[in-house]
Amino acid sequence: MQYRRLGKTGLMVSEVGFGGEWLERHEVDESVALMRYAHAKGINIIDCWMPDPKSRDIIGKAIADCRDEWFVQGHLGSTWQGGQYVRSRDMAVVKPAFEDLLRRIGGGYIDLGMIHFVDSEKDWDASMSGPFFEYVKALHEQGVIRHIGMSTHNVRMAKRAAESGFIEMILFSINPAFDMKPSSVDLDTLLEGNGEWLGSMDPERAELYHLCEANDVGITVMKGFFGGALLDEKRSPFGVAFTPAQLIHYALTRPAVASILCGYDTPAQVDQAVAYETATPDERDYASVIAGAPLHSYKGQCTYCGHCKPCPVNIDIAMVNKYYDLALQQKEVPESVRAHYLALTPTASACVGCRSCEQRCPFEVPVAQRMAKAAELFGA
Repeated sequence: MQYRRLGKTGLMVSEVGFGGEWLERHEVDESVALMRYAHAKGINIIDCWMPDPKSRDIIGKAIADCRDEWFVQGHLGSTWQGGQYVRSRDMAVVKPAFEDLLRRIGGGYIDLGMIHFVDSEKDWDASMSGPFFEYVKALHEQGVIRHIGMSTHNVRMAKRAAESGFIEMILFSINPAFDMKPSSVDLDTLLEGNGEWLGSMDPERAELYHLCEANDVGITVMKGFFGGALLDEKRSPFGVAFTPAQLIHYALTRPAVASILCGYDTPAQVDQAVAYETATPDERDYASVIAGAPLHSYKGQCTYCGHCKPCPVNIDIAMVNKYYDLALQQKEVPESVRAHYLALTPTASACVGCRSCEQRCPFEVPVAQRMAKAAELFGA
């Protein structure tokens, strides 16, 4: 495993990290073992945006004997209310949620205190002033959070963070689909002139990466595989499949990027990601894949990130979308997929069409429409 300096934090983090988002979907012992296996492979950074007690307990148990060998990204503003994730700046819920995180993770500190999910000017104003930000600063001064970070999917908010002077690193969504121009721009035109890579990237995103590098603001990467869509030819917005090595290399070749946080369900998936370190240049080559593929916009596609929560009727929107997408890949709905979908409580048929989830979605997914289609497809 190779390690990189995470900007001005000075932390040396593994190039391949751990996105903990799906830990709670497995048995506790299984997830604890998975984290320990990843650590044995050299992985030393994990993101814990999840507010649910199970995920936090899993991480705490997995790192209890080696707390000082892990760097934890712990989020302030990600809260657990009524059995659901809710993003909030209300100190009545923010403070107890963070104290819960601190207690369950253990060690008495969080390495990277992340100001959670700032995706608009309104979010920025609510997060960077008043009691919420005073709390963040106090925790930092006390050493309870050792470095201040921020998570966002919005390039303009990321640029504000990079220029703020007090945010030391950001968690940002990076993959080839996100970095591309809108689908109205012809890829062949963009790749003229010996296929210079930066010619095909959205200038504002390219500017962000260079701004972060110039200001020594490190980046850790989320959504590197686009929720798995980029690994699947049928779901890839490019119409072709990438390999994990290609997508990891893409992220790690952006300026200021120190680590890509991959999601894992099995040790084999850990091995597949870590194999990046011994991959050949040909195995890492993503440019040749893009050069022969049509260009599409990523907007409107679910990456199963969960930011659409909370749902007023408690639908697990990300999982409904995941099973719906899996079902669409087949001529008939596989019984295994149908069974997993029907085990959800409630199913998509409970959707009341309020569309509050759509306002929170970073990727402009028409959630209510997809819930109706899923309910029709699965008959429930």
